[in-house]
Amino acid sequence: MRDWLDAVGQLAGIGKDRSGHLEKWVSALGGLFGLGAVLLISQMELGLSAAAGLVGSMGASAVLLFAVPHGPLSQPWAVFGGHVISAVVGVSCAQTIQDPTVAAAAAVALAIGAMHYFRCIHPPGGATALSAVVGGDAVHQLGFQFVLTPVLLNAVTILLVALVFNAPFAWRRYPAALARNPMNTVGRVSNIGNSVEARHE
Repeated sequence: MRDWLDAVGQLAGIGKDRSGHLEKWVSALGGLFGLGAVLLISQMELGLSAAAGLVGSMGASAVLLFAVPHGPLSQPWAVFGGHVISAVVGVSCAQTIQDPTVAAAAAVALAIGAMHYFRCIHPPGGATALSAVVGGDAVHQLGFQFVLTPVLLNAVTILLVALVFNAPFAWRRYPAALARNPMNTVGRVSNIGNSVEARHE
């Protein structure tokens, strides 16, 4: 029975959890501070209702930055470039494609392609591109200002929170190059990144 459960777990991609209670609660607390800062800024720029839609993508970034701070998708360029480039793509689609359904799908698809070419794949960037299309009048009225505020500002904010919040914990300092064992960490991140790239060449 146990072997069967292990086999099902492997097929489902359920890995072994070696993190302790401290690590889990530190990750959760980091998400609280990171997203809290982003939400405050978004509310000031867009108001509560529009901010709620946009912060969804930053909430996904918070999971990566604070739960998997050394993952290749969590590194600064991935976060910054992924959000900003996707925002540019999203606004462009919103302004040039009249059908909102087509515009939304095209925004996400083109954002994926752009993140590949700019080497900054960050899954929440797809949500940022989508928000530029379906975010409502408050977002549409911003035009390309949406790229600077709130997207760029929010990306910088959550990166700074990740840098400061993770600093006291030697094993999870951010970015990965600042971790307690930088050679091992960076090597692991590089190997993962190289394997991802190899599959797509």
